[in-house]
Amino acid sequence: MNHTLASDNYAGVHPEIFEALHRANEGHSTSYGDDPYTERAIRKFQEFFGEGIDVYFAYNGTGANVLGLSALTRSFEAIICSDLAHINVDESTAPERFTGCKLLTIPTKDGKIYPWEIEEKIQRIGDQHHPQARVISISQSTEYATVYSPDEIKAISRIAKKHNLFLHMDGARISNAAVGLQQEFRTITRDAGVDVLSFGGTKNGMMFGEAIIFFTPGLARDFKFIRKQGMQLHSKMRFISSQFEALLTNDLWRRNAKHANKMATLLEHEIRKVKKAEVTQPVQANGVFVKLPVEIIPELQEHSFFYVWNEKKSEARLMCSFDTTEDIVRSFGSKLRSLLPD
Repeated sequence: MNHTLASDNYAGVHPEIFEALHRANEGHSTSYGDDPYTERAIRKFQEFFGEGIDVYFAYNGTGANVLGLSALTRSFEAIICSDLAHINVDESTAPERFTGCKLLTIPTKDGKIYPWEIEEKIQRIGDQHHPQARVISISQSTEYATVYSPDEIKAISRIAKKHNLFLHMDGARISNAAVGLQQEFRTITRDAGVDVLSFGGTKNGMMFGEAIIFFTPGLARDFKFIRKQGMQLHSKMRFISSQFEALLTNDLWRRNAKHANKMATLLEHEIRKVKKAEVTQPVQANGVFVKLPVEIIPELQEHSFFYVWNEKKSEARLMCSFDTTEDIVRSFGSKLRSLLPD
């Protein structure tokens, strides 16, 4: 398949990650995370987030989200999230099945949820007939590729603490968010009041692997059992850990995300040259959302495949990755202009 704008999951593995995997493949090493690769990767996370954190590795993003939420909840409780949240839209019923919790969704126009909307969902506390709100889950960056500022996250954290709730962050694209905000990881997570973070690697150049990071002491007390029960304990853990060690070394995470974000900004610029194409969201990370005439979509998808995000609005999602080139972006722009001449 040629290069597409469908998803940063479509991209291959960054060469520096492949080199790390090759090095980890030499000889034998202890399994299930009791190895020097995992120890070094955890130290890398401590460099970014500080001491006193608990770090666990999982195989995929759904597993990281679901197990992180499982550690925070009991089955009669509820999780407040955006109606576009990955846990609501793209993880099937895994969150409900494994947590037993009800998802209380908030309609969103920009991917984000706001304190006053969250407050409205926190009701009938103590009422045995009603699901009990326990967690607020936000995505950074959001499914609309918008980002929460540190102050916005702090405001949500204050609501969580006011009502004795936890704040969970789905950080599948947290590197893109940090670059877009020009902030360090800790500023938009631990220091902003996040309790548990799913830290994404797959969408930023890794082959596979995500991390679950607990910032609040005690929350990870039983997590090793939760991870095992959830079938996310990778036996050859070094092949996840070595990737994270490489990603967090020599600014690889930042270089990858910065390039992807830059290509999205260039893509937005190309699209705005076309009067009949409407960019629907501010471009703050590595995604561009655009309304297109229905009749041109099939031919445009043949040129560079992408997904139609909202069929009713004819809104497309275009995602850039660490290996998206300027030529690819400009070629897409040229094709769009040929299909929609002024």
